Amino acid sequence: MHLQVARKCKFFSKNCLHLDFKESQQGAGKSHKEAQEKDFIKLFSELDSDIPLVCVCGNHDIGNTPTHQSVQNYKATFGDDHFSFWVGGVHCIVLNSQFFKDASQVPDLLEEQDAWLDAELKQTGFQHRIVFQHIPWFLHEADEEDDYFSVDLRVRMRYLDKFKAHGVRTIFSGHYHRNAGGWFGEMEAPVTSAIGAQLGNDSSGMRVVTVTEDEVLHKYYALGDVPTKVDL
Repeated sequence: MHLQVARKCKFFSKNCLHLDFKESQQGAGKSHKEAQEKDFIKLFSELDSDIPLVCVCGNHDIGNTPTHQSVQNYKATFGDDHFSFWVGGVHCIVLNSQFFKDASQVPDLLEEQDAWLDAELKQTGFQHRIVFQHIPWFLHEADEEDDYFSVDLRVRMRYLDKFKAHGVRTIFSGHYHRNAGGWFGEMEAPVTSAIGAQLGNDSSGMRVVTVTEDEVLHKYYALGDVPTKVDL
């Protein structure tokens, strides 16, 4: 993702790129996953050093039911599974959304992330507040029924209410392998399709996000149509 504030700040997010490493931490696919990780690191080492790379943890990184070991393996390769950073006046929060889907093996890690999140949301002085996570809270409507590709309703509404109350402007996610998304009040939740395998009619691509003083704008581009320059 290409983020610009005041024409000079930018970063690239694996979440808006939506690149999954196939296979889980366990089983025969592990060697393939490790090879994919090595290729990813080698490729993105060529990214302009002026553009920070932000990785967002997903189910193909730590498994549908994460364990302490799978989370630790992820952190050893890519860094923290949840964190925040500032770009100009934009407060960016990155979450490990797999805990919202199934934290049965890591309840302590969910509790730790929740406490950290509450502290982050108490910060002030932001122009925009944006959340990045892999699994969408919802695909189209905030009160829609539970789905494999979204966070269950019983969990969903508690967090959406919290985000809304603390000024979150936009929540970017992936996981669905199709473009989707909707609104919760004035808070937008775009869902970005994959750069690889598609499960719908979208073309492989990425989402370009432009942040101005007043707006968070975004557009999904097929790979052949990705712009080389974004004018503000």
